[in-house]
Amino acid sequence: MNRQWILVKRPAGMVDDSSFELRNGSVPTPGPGEALVRVVWLAFDPTQRGWLNDGPNYMDPVPLGAVMRAGGVGQVVVSHNADYAVGDWVCGMVGWQDYTIASGQGLLGLNVVPPGVDPKAMLGIFGATGLTAYFGMMDIGRPSAGDTVLVSGAAGATGSIAGQIAKALGCRVIGVAGGAAKCTWVTEIARFDACIDYKADDVEARLRELAPEGIHVFFDNVGGAILDAGLANIADRARIVVCGSISSGYEAGEPPPGPRNYMQLGLKRARMEGFIFLDYLDRFPEAFGRLNEWMTQGHIVYAEDIQDGLELAPAMLRGLFEGRNLGKQLLRIAHDPRSKP
Repeated sequence: MNRQWILVKRPAGMVDDSSFELRNGSVPTPGPGEALVRVVWLAFDPTQRGWLNDGPNYMDPVPLGAVMRAGGVGQVVVSHNADYAVGDWVCGMVGWQDYTIASGQGLLGLNVVPPGVDPKAMLGIFGATGLTAYFGMMDIGRPSAGDTVLVSGAAGATGSIAGQIAKALGCRVIGVAGGAAKCTWVTEIARFDACIDYKADDVEARLRELAPEGIHVFFDNVGGAILDAGLANIADRARIVVCGSISSGYEAGEPPPGPRNYMQLGLKRARMEGFIFLDYLDRFPEAFGRLNEWMTQGHIVYAEDIQDGLELAPAMLRGLFEGRNLGKQLLRIAHDPRSKP
């Protein structure tokens, strides 16, 4: 049996279970040149909420009646393709389902996980998460040693890595996260220099205390009031990296009002720029190499928030916008004999 979460209606606001239907289907049969993959791990990212809207995005909307799109890793169980051996671990777009078909490697295919790499790391530090943090910080933020760097969503999968990249480059890094436990993880485990608890602190006032000379790089994953607070405290020639907007929920319809402090961009001659990690395909090997080097040297650690059971998939996506996760949100839907517990 192949359990599949099917998109049956487009959510108007926060994701709820009624937007999806869990159905039982037959396990697909691989044809010539194909392989059958048993999905083991699913990844959850805020951008998935945007794929549910019937509007422009960097990827087409998930069609109604289709399996919910998601990245994941799985193991080849049947193969009619020389590129995939039975037992190989593969990563890519697998969807919220137990089984999927692999027909070729590349950007849109399922790629074999390199030997010695924990398969689920391909969904985090060596996947879209790590690549987004790397290119956003290195190419858009362009930090220099001695800069003060602000990262919102600092206990999240992308923000935590982005901040540690800046630390490895000799910057002073301030995080923003929700709750004392997350702030403690950010400073004691990820080794940021400070972390502001947006649930308890006046973020704008704390930034004035922690960065009296201003913020040189702001890696923003949140938008809304946190973005406003950061803009109010930027330094001359600051670079603001538009990575995400968790505060908006990526909902359809009329977007929330824009930042009230946007004129600081003009007054401080600052630059605010967005990006998509797919813009840098030809430089993925560079990013993998640097991220691995920093991990080996102990400059980067990463957290994984692991839950179990395919039936939890909608709740896992919703939880990203409710601040439930610490680090990368992963869902284990089958036994993984290789990965760490």
